Order: sequence, then C-alpha cells, then structure tokens
Amino acid sequence: MLNIALFGPPGAGKGTQSKMLVEKYNLAYISTGDILRAEIAEGTELGLQAKDIIKQGGLVPDEIIVQIIEERITANNDVKGFLFDGFPRTTVQAYILEGLLLKLNTKLDCMLSLEVPHENLKNRLLKRAETENRSDDTEDVINVRLKEYETKTSPVAEFYKEKEIYHPIDGMGDIDEIFGRLTAVVDQTLERSWMNMVLLGPPGSGKGTQGRMLAKKFNLVYISTGHLMRQEIKKGTEMGMSAKEYIEKGDIVPDEIAIKLIERQIKTHSDANGFIFKGFPRTIVQAYILDGLLRKMQSTITTALELEVSTLESIKRLAARGKTFSRRAYDADTDIIIHRLEQYEKRSSKVSEYYSKQNKHQVVNGVGTEEAIFEDLSQSVSEAFKTIR
Repeated sequence: MLNIALFGPPGAGKGTQSKMLVEKYNLAYISTGDILRAEIAEGTELGLQAKDIIKQGGLVPDEIIVQIIEERITANNDVKGFLFDGFPRTTVQAYILEGLLLKLNTKLDCMLSLEVPHENLKNRLLKRAETENRSDDTEDVINVRLKEYETKTSPVAEFYKEKEIYHPIDGMGDIDEIFGRLTAVVDQTLERSWMNMVLLGPPGSGKGTQGRMLAKKFNLVYISTGHLMRQEIKKGTEMGMSAKEYIEKGDIVPDEIAIKLIERQIKTHSDANGFIFKGFPRTIVQAYILDGLLRKMQSTITTALELEVSTLESIKRLAARGKTFSRRAYDADTDIIIHRLEQYEKRSSKVSEYYSKQNKHQVVNGVGTEEAIFEDLSQSVSEAFKTIR
C-alpha cells in the first residue's frame, strides 16, 4: 500500500497535483478541505461545527478532523493506498494519522511539501477567489491562513524529517514540471519499499521448495523458522536445545525462540529488498509479532500466499519425504504427521483471516507440477508487487 501526504501552504497547488497523483498511482484521494465543504453543504452536524471556524480562517479541531478522515479511510479499505491533501497540519494530527493507518496495518510512505514564496501564494489565492467564488479566500482570511500555516505546521515538517520521509518540492513552474518533481520522489520511495511475503500452507504443501524459488526469482531473503531452528539444534545452542523437544513432537516452538531467530535474520540482511517468511506466523499471535518486528524497520507484510493442499495429499508427501535424504526426524512417525496437520488446521484459519481483512491474502492451488505451482505463485507475487512499486 502506498500512502502519501501532500504538504504545503494554501494556494501551493496541492489540489491540482493530488488529482494527478491519484490517477497515476491509483490512490484514494482524501482532502480535508473538500470533505469539510461537502459536510457544510449537506448541513451535517460536523459541517455546522466547522462552518464558523473555516470562515474565520482557523484550523478545524482535531475531534472533527479525526472523524471525517476515519470515515473516508474505512470506506476505502480495498484501495492501493491513500493520498492526503491538507492533512496532517499539526504534529498532533501527524500522530493521529499514524494511528489511523496503523489500524489498516500500513504507514505513511512519504510527505511531499510544495514550496512556494509567500507573495505568489497570495496572488494565487486572490485569483482563485475571483474565479471560483470561494468565500474562504478573502484577503484577510488568506493572511490569517498563511500565518497560521507557518506557525502551526512547521513542526510537522520536523516530525517527518526525523522519520526521513519528508521531501521539499519546488512548487514553482508549470503543472507538468511540478508533477514530474513529485513523481520522481514517489518512484524513488517505491524503489526503496520492501516486498515482504508470508508463505502459508499445511506441512507437506511445498512451502520450502516454492519459497526458495520465489526468493531467487524476486531477489528476496528466504527465512524459514524450521531451518533456522534445525541449525541451532545442530550447533547445540541453548535456543536449539530449547526448541528440540517441541520440534520432535511436532508442536509449535515457543514464540520467544522464533522471534529471536527471525529478528536476527532481518538485522543480518538489513539491505535486502524484502523477505519471504516460511513457517511463521502459524498463529494469530505470531502474525501480530511479525507485524511488530517489521514495523521496527518501517515496513510491513505485502502479501500472504497460501498453498492449498488436501490433508490426504499432505500425508502422502510427508510420508514420501520420510524415505528420502531430506527427511525430517518427525517425517517417519505417522502420529506426529497427523498431530502437525491437526495443529495447522486448528490455528491456520485465524492467520488467513487476519491477512484477508487486510486484503493481503491469496490462495494458490498447491497441487500440480512444481513448475505450474511456481508459475501461479509468481503471478500472484507480481500482482502484489504492483501495489508497492
């Protein structure tokens, strides 16, 4: 998901550029000014509360802003991202926006600030008042709005500078020139976006094989908690010994162990394009944990692909693997195989539902040739890439 805030004083051209950015990147457009004017025109309770404040050139209280922004966000939860025009205007609103986006398991990717000299802004706004008959664009109100903007919104720039997502953009020139400067920054932001994928599916569904192939094709780091734990066991580490008894029984290893291993791998590959997680999350708690780990890196899960395989097919595959050199210790025990499948069926639906609510869950048929399944998965990954690239 791509989320942009377009920053800039009144008259900087945010409305014009926003519409162009929305069309290019297929985003939902959220303009607090437009929404408030619509609320006023419709005579809603929020509109009446805001009407007098807007006429005086003041900033509408956060209590009102939060309600209208949240309504629009929740009404557009299936889009590829949002473009916020006129919000946030204060550091309090910046924190509010973080919280609202957090509910969608996403974040703000960049703050673009259109820079225009004061006199040019006044001239633009006075001209707009004549052509569009906008009552809030009188000269006195314009001066109040510009002064209030400078006073209250400069800390917002500092807020996003600290997060390293603030980008000042020269707002002088023709529309296409300014648009070119904006899209250049957005495209650079997208290039830096991580592609993080969760590979779901029952034991024996082929997650390991497909995960390694996908990692190679899309230049991602493959993280298998099972493989990492087997390495720890082989080395005889404390974590390995703690995990061993759970793995041998086919049980889920305690979250504390998995977290340490995954976080270590992420830090080791901090320059990666993204990660493929296999074997984690297996529970709804682990799904939240993974979100937390990625948020520390200012990232999130892009897509969750689930390989759909019947229980009988899984048993056949695991039994067959138990006769090969790549067998696991638990592959030779039918009771453990059944126990692992039962564990998966018991907990997996909540994980799938978790990602479905975020419009990130895709089901792929896990039966067929290795090549055919890989082709289907690759297509799903490519589609997911389009949401962040």
